[in-house]
Amino acid sequence: MSDYAVRVCQNLQTVRARIAEAALRAGRAPETVRLVAVSKTHPAEAVLAALSCGQRDFGENRPEEGAQKIPEVAALSAERPIWHSIGPIQSRKARMVILHFDMVHALDRVSIAEKLSRLATEVGRELPVLLECNVSGEVSKYGYQLAGWEHAPDLLTAFFDQVRVVAALPGLRLKGLMTMAPIVEDPDQARPVFISLRALRDALAEQFPQITWQHLSMGMTDDFEVAVEEGATLVRIGRAIFGARE
Repeated sequence: MSDYAVRVCQNLQTVRARIAEAALRAGRAPETVRLVAVSKTHPAEAVLAALSCGQRDFGENRPEEGAQKIPEVAALSAERPIWHSIGPIQSRKARMVILHFDMVHALDRVSIAEKLSRLATEVGRELPVLLECNVSGEVSKYGYQLAGWEHAPDLLTAFFDQVRVVAALPGLRLKGLMTMAPIVEDPDQARPVFISLRALRDALAEQFPQITWQHLSMGMTDDFEVAVEEGATLVRIGRAIFGARE
């Protein structure tokens, strides 16, 4: 095993331990949290190093990068990872997502949902998707604009209407929500964002009980422990595992 692979394995062990400790602090079973190793900008060798240490879930931001890297990994490993599309999706790149990825975290508008639905139906598959929700209000963030939804019933009603459309599309399976918190000095400052997303999930579960709303994808390298304490089921971690982006 190369020195790099050893470092990746050590980093994974540390991150997993921190996830487990955060889950236990919140009275949760550690196995209810899935670690998505964000391999964007890192080569296939990085994925193979993590695979050798038992990591199975990987995230890519750009469909075109994943479309190149995923076949490379497949050619070099007998074990197929689970690939998560975690970045915004342009219409012209939707087919790459359907062909290469197992789950979408960042579904942020009906038009893309309709495109993915049509393509998924064409190939006879059902794609698990999460709705990206901007509950922080940051203008730089993608997602359904839902800052302050707790005190804006009209905003929530309009979002419910969007959800109703997505939920009815064939080829897609709604599984939960995703968000990105602001970059802050103290990770605890991100806690209100995670609390808001969890509460939004609960409101959706009440409005749409036929949907499981299984996942909350929230938390990255700088704030994942707080996210786990507030209910994250998927955490997206890159730098703490693979080091700085290339």
